[in-house]
Amino acid sequence: MAIKFYNTLTRQKDEFHPIEEGKVKMYVCGPTVYNYIHIGNARPAIVFDTVRRYLQFRGYEVKYVSNFTDVDDKLIRAANELGEDVPTIAERFIQAYFEDVGALGVQKADVHPRVMENMDIIIEFIEALIEKGYAYESDGDVYFRTRKFKDYGKLSHQPIEELRLGARIEVGEKKQDPLDFALWKAAKEGEIYWESPWGKGRPGWHIECSAMAKKYLGETIDIHAGGQDLTFPHHENEIAQTEALTGKTFANYWLHNGYIQIDNEKMSKSLGNFVLVHDILKQIDPQVLRFFMLSVHYRNPINFSQELLNSAKSGLERLRTAYENLLHRKESSTGLTNNDEQWLAIIQELHARFIEEMDDDINTANAISVLFDLAKQANIYLREPQTSPKVIDAFLHEFETLTNVLGIKLQKENELLDEEIEALIEKRIEARKNRDFALADQIRDQLKEMNIILEDTPQGTRWKRM
Repeated sequence: MAIKFYNTLTRQKDEFHPIEEGKVKMYVCGPTVYNYIHIGNARPAIVFDTVRRYLQFRGYEVKYVSNFTDVDDKLIRAANELGEDVPTIAERFIQAYFEDVGALGVQKADVHPRVMENMDIIIEFIEALIEKGYAYESDGDVYFRTRKFKDYGKLSHQPIEELRLGARIEVGEKKQDPLDFALWKAAKEGEIYWESPWGKGRPGWHIECSAMAKKYLGETIDIHAGGQDLTFPHHENEIAQTEALTGKTFANYWLHNGYIQIDNEKMSKSLGNFVLVHDILKQIDPQVLRFFMLSVHYRNPINFSQELLNSAKSGLERLRTAYENLLHRKESSTGLTNNDEQWLAIIQELHARFIEEMDDDINTANAISVLFDLAKQANIYLREPQTSPKVIDAFLHEFETLTNVLGIKLQKENELLDEEIEALIEKRIEARKNRDFALADQIRDQLKEMNIILEDTPQGTRWKRM
């Protein structure tokens, strides 16, 4: 069965067929690094990390590129407010981004290009558009001739006349047409700038992704992705300027995730409900936030609330408990039992169901339901008077494989492994023999902080997780 993606370009689920068999070229629009990311930024990071993981799980070699916008109006404003330069602020929040999304289980891209490091290719891209008649210089600014690109509006599915009604010329702009958009902006007094054929300035927002996607992935890529808010104008403009230059399809599949609301209201600073990942991770397990994000289909809107976070926490704990019960039972499992094949068939059926759900436009919500069924079947199996290591291992392997696809960790951060616990218990026993009761108590307290409870019995010290 082939993977199907809902393609914003075609407005339908299309079977996925990459340009080169077995390989995928994927570009995801990254953040503008002028502050810590908010949970709206976290959703595409988690969603498209999961898409990448699933493609790899299905055997594809994925080249994944995600950019940083490290110079634009927001960064310049932040630099003025903080009395620092733009590169310093950008570097600080790039590192903060890696820290935040890393905690959420998001793997780094193969390439994280930055605007400042790719200024030469951006300028060359703009020069080529001017040469082809798709762009023009106006008093140090450079604009794209939107009407000249005949397919403009094909991604957002809006006729150009409707787009024209919403377009306007900002004060200081010297466009030939209100629909034209900036490729290069002349520098204002005191702003960061680069030398160009049109004078001192910096790129417009849209051009950076086109130039960097072309550099790192080629003229046509398989998947271009980002938040729903980027469909228009950002991605629409990317298509126009790239296809105008190359004469080829820019991306075959366009994927967009839905919006996030806070307690059923749009997130905004004015409403005081602006949630930064940096702050929320101080309050909750990062894995709970990831689980929460994946519990709703990526194209649907998602409501961020304490009630739903609590529900996600309970769901994740349910999976973790089933996994831990399997680990503990494995130690006392004996040999083969009469119903091994029956249970192995059940596990294989759940594996197939997981793939079926994920093949259908990365339906993580339904895939998580399959994981709950896996936990249910594991718990039923553990009620058997005799269990087989073969079946236990199959359950454990399935849990580990499928949760890894979703980027979910079944062991909590800083949770001790069984052998580490046993080593600490041995150290405590030795301390008690040496009448070093202070050390013995210290080890007990250390384990208690890790949710490990010790019980001293005539048969020796036993432990269990809280």
